[in-house]
Amino acid sequence: MWWVMGVLAVAAALSAYLVWTAHRVERVHVRAASAGRALDAHLLRRAAAAAVVAEHTEFVELYAAARLALDAEHDEREVAENDLTRQLQSVRLPATGTATDTLVATSRRVALARQVHTDLVRDALTARARPLVRLLRMARGYERPRYFEIADPTLAEPVAAARGPVPGPPVPVEATT
Repeated sequence: MWWVMGVLAVAAALSAYLVWTAHRVERVHVRAASAGRALDAHLLRRAAAAAVVAEHTEFVELYAAARLALDAEHDEREVAENDLTRQLQSVRLPATGTATDTLVATSRRVALARQVHTDLVRDALTARARPLVRLLRMARGYERPRYFEIADPTLAEPVAAARGPVPGPPVPVEATT
């Protein structure tokens, strides 16, 4: 009789482990998809902010790259975002203005969203690669997550002339006698 209890205990433990693993696979896939949508939203905000800055400063190339990023299809998105990042890093942004501040802030948010998305995609791919998950095909109901490969989107904050004079070499003080 004791062996029946032992078999039931092992079956219960195995069932609990399988349910936990299936829930984990589901959870990491849902989180990766959510992070992908958040990254997409931040990329759209950055492209819109870049278009506004380009309109104010009349940077034609920057405006064209921003419009391409806004209008890009899903499979062309990485290329368009990389072009926009290169354009943003090559132009000298105006030092003052809420549009520039918004663009710098959204670029930082894109960098953070990209890092979160990359981490969650890695976790989902790791969960999919487990032997038990592959054997029981627990991830078959979820789309395989993909990394979003873009250049580092952070921008340096422009130095404003209104913030004070830029320190130069020291001026010698003549001694008075």
